[in-house]
Amino acid sequence: MRLGAIDIGSNAARLLISDVTENNGRTEFNKVNLVRVPLRLGFEVFDQKEISPRKTRMIVNTIKAYRCLLDAYEVKYLKAAATSAMRDAVNAQYIIDHVREETGIQIEVISGGEEAAFIYENHIAENLDKSNSYLYIDVGGGSTELTFFAENKLIFKESFNIGTIRLLKNQVKEEQWLLMKEYIKRETKGHYNDMVAIGSGGNINKVFSLSKRKDGKSLPLDLLKDYHKELGSFSVEERMRAYKMREDRADVIVPALLIYINVMRWANANEIFVPKIGLADGLIQNLYEELKKKDPSLLADRA
Repeated sequence: MRLGAIDIGSNAARLLISDVTENNGRTEFNKVNLVRVPLRLGFEVFDQKEISPRKTRMIVNTIKAYRCLLDAYEVKYLKAAATSAMRDAVNAQYIIDHVREETGIQIEVISGGEEAAFIYENHIAENLDKSNSYLYIDVGGGSTELTFFAENKLIFKESFNIGTIRLLKNQVKEEQWLLMKEYIKRETKGHYNDMVAIGSGGNINKVFSLSKRKDGKSLPLDLLKDYHKELGSFSVEERMRAYKMREDRADVIVPALLIYINVMRWANANEIFVPKIGLADGLIQNLYEELKKKDPSLLADRA
C-alpha cells in the first residue's frame, strides 16, 4: 500500500510518500520520496498574524505540485497537516479552502498536542532499551513538541511556542523558557536515571550529518554544545559556505541547537538519538492505523 503525508510547517512544507508492507506480523514503512519546499511561513505570521497573498500563492502552487506527484506515484490515501504558523494565521481557513478548491486536498490545522502525538506515532522508544526513559524533542520554526516515554508507557506530550523562527525574531520571552524548564523538571522528576533524548527535525538531522556518526549512534550533549558555539561564531553567509547549507537551514540551525541543549539539560539527558523521523512519518503511520481500523481489507500488501 502506498501512502502520502503533507506537513506544512513554519519553515518548510514536506511531502512524504511511503510504501507500507506487512512482513510476518511486522509493519514496515519504506520511504519512496521526500520533497521539501522552504515556504518560511513563520517569518510573516509571527509578525503580522496572517499569510500574505504572495505566500498564499506559494502554498497553493506547492500543494498543486504535490498533487501531481501523488497522482504520478498513484497514492490513494493522504493525510495533510499544518502546524504552528497556520495555527497562528488569522486567514488560515481561507487558505485551507482555497487549497481544497484548487487541488482537492484537505489540510487539517493540528494543535501542538496533536503534533506531539503524531510524532510519537513513530514509536521509536518502544524498540529501545526498556530500562531507559526517553524524551522525544521535535524542534520546529514555531514550536517545540516534547513527548516523554518511561517505564514502558507514555507519560506526557506537550507543546511550547518556542521555535527557531520565533527565536530569530526575538519573540520568545524569558517567562516562556522558564515555563518549559519548570514543566520538564516537574514532569520528568523521578525518571532521571538513564534519560535519553530522541531528536527529530531538519536541524538535528543536519547536525547528525555534520558529525559523520554512523546511523544508530547517539550524539552527546557536549557535542551539541560544541556545534552551537562553533556555528554561532559564523554569520549565516559563512555557515552557508563553510558547511554547504541552504540559507533556510543556516539561519535556523543555531537557535534550534539552543532549544535541544536547554531541553536536554533540564531533563538530565546526556545523549540524543537521531532516527531521522518527523511529523510526516508519524502522519503516515497514523493514517495506516486509521485505514486498518476502518477496513481490514485495506491492509498493506504482505511481503
